[in-house]
Amino acid sequence: MKKLALVLALALLAGGLWWWRTAHRPPLEVWAAAATEGLVEETVSNTRAGTITACRRSKLSMPTGGVVDQLLVDEGAQVEQGQLLLELWNQDRRADLAQAQATWQAARHDRERTCLLAELKRRNADRLQQLADRKLTSREAVDNAVTEAESQQWGCESARDQEAVAQARQQFQQATLERTQLRAPFAGVVATINGEVGEYVTPSPPGVPTPPAVDLIDYSCLYVTAPIDEVDAGRLRPGLPARVTLDAFRDVVIEGTVTRIAPFVEEFEKQARTVDIDVQIARVPDEVALLVGYSADITIVLAQRESVLRVPTEALLPGNRVWVIDAASGTLTQRQLQTGIGNWSWTEVRQGLVEGDRVVRSPDQPGIAEGVLATGADD
Repeated sequence: MKKLALVLALALLAGGLWWWRTAHRPPLEVWAAAATEGLVEETVSNTRAGTITACRRSKLSMPTGGVVDQLLVDEGAQVEQGQLLLELWNQDRRADLAQAQATWQAARHDRERTCLLAELKRRNADRLQQLADRKLTSREAVDNAVTEAESQQWGCESARDQEAVAQARQQFQQATLERTQLRAPFAGVVATINGEVGEYVTPSPPGVPTPPAVDLIDYSCLYVTAPIDEVDAGRLRPGLPARVTLDAFRDVVIEGTVTRIAPFVEEFEKQARTVDIDVQIARVPDEVALLVGYSADITIVLAQRESVLRVPTEALLPGNRVWVIDAASGTLTQRQLQTGIGNWSWTEVRQGLVEGDRVVRSPDQPGIAEGVLATGADD
């Protein structure tokens, strides 16, 4: 009997000690956040860094070889479409062009003279025909005049043909001269120049790449090419809105639009297969000096809902459960949620919470358990 009383006393003492320690245990400090209404997006992002690329970039080479006679631009220069960038020594071709132009001019003058004479003979034949109708001249004279007029007309046509031949020769010489001139095919910025005045330039043989004479970049149109995991690629389509961020300008977000989804999967590794996506940049902010080749990340918006109840995504446990700090008792309790769309930042809550409920943002923190007294400031 004494033993039973001793056991009961020890049990009561242990229970009392446990109650005292529990009642006087300091609240667990947690990182909390309130469920609030706001914007929630469903997004996908690139798996590896993308690259800023120009819509138009031409590595221009000379179509013919020769010695550089004039280098008319510097690296970094802004040029207009059609502007002359580089010219080879071409005095011989200029002389050939001048000769062809003179020949064309002579042929044009000969055509004008011959055709004027043909017109004169035609009018003369018409007058003789009128006289013949009035029996004032012979038929033989009329026939001779008509034959001469027709013959002269054919001479006029032949002169036209000769003029066309001379013009074609002039155009050929003009094209030959232009092969010694390198002009900008579009407005842009000169990135690099390979060659100096006096150096010999050699065109690239077929299949053998050589450094371009001028590398020209059009900065009026830029886009990002970045890889997306093959699992997400099936949900993408051209026209979806996207955001571009850069390592060089961490605080800047640039708006863009998906313009291309590659028609094949890249296989860099067996378990890392991706699809390249192009996002065209809508407008570059004035404070950003965007350069081709910058690394960039893209976030593509698949769906968007405004003014919906949301919680930080990091607060979710597997199975869409969260720890909630009870407003009345200050203790932790676990709740099951019905969620909607979400991303790495926010998840939509359709059932299980009301606005103002405080959830734990660090659900894996040691000491978290059902009924534990907790405290924590919201973000």
